Amino acid sequence: MTSTRLPGKVLLKVMGRPILSYQIERLRRVNNIDNIIIATTINRDDDPIVEFCKRESVSYFRGSENDVLDRYYQAAKKFGVNDVMRITADCPLIDPQICDNIIQIYLESDIDYIHTGLTFAEGLDCEVLSFNVLERSRREASLLSEREHVTQYVHNHPELFKKVTFQNKTDDSKYRFTVDEQEDFLVVKAVIEALYEESIKLYTHEIKNYLDSHPDVFSLNSHIIRNEGLLKSLKDD
Repeated sequence: MTSTRLPGKVLLKVMGRPILSYQIERLRRVNNIDNIIIATTINRDDDPIVEFCKRESVSYFRGSENDVLDRYYQAAKKFGVNDVMRITADCPLIDPQICDNIIQIYLESDIDYIHTGLTFAEGLDCEVLSFNVLERSRREASLLSEREHVTQYVHNHPELFKKVTFQNKTDDSKYRFTVDEQEDFLVVKAVIEALYEESIKLYTHEIKNYLDSHPDVFSLNSHIIRNEGLLKSLKDD
């Protein structure tokens, strides 16, 4: 709730629903997951997220605000999680099929970590790692960027982990439907209002087609730098 660029973003409403509820709805369509856990903070500003979880019957954990890596570790430990699929809460249009593909590769391969590559649209980011990797990262990570961005330690130490980058069949990097800025929210709002129906699963190709045919919407956030928060953290290191 204390996002500096767009405060309260995950509970901003579209068609009377917080965008976080759209994400939860989509994640519930992912196969091979046992539980959805929202890892929020002990900051009282995040009380509304806890209330949302209670209303929606979603598991939650409250931990450190700044040490996100420790928060993830403590959440996984509390719920006895062996493998973690990490989704950031500002991706309300996450694609269940992509998540399924990531999980399948992870389960069928002898790897520690898998993540979507930059060929995917921003807002479809998905990664899976084992609890052992999470535990080691939490124990050894020292940079502030590694504590803030959960898997940055893994990326910084490819010699320690068996990792795979899952690339898209096409380069969709120009598309952006994450929610970091007000312009991002306006894009997601327009997409949901135009396409969402309970009978429509809102596939990624539908979102892309909508943005292609509505350049006025596409251009709203096309100037925003990808992974801007991470780049700032790396610079601060």
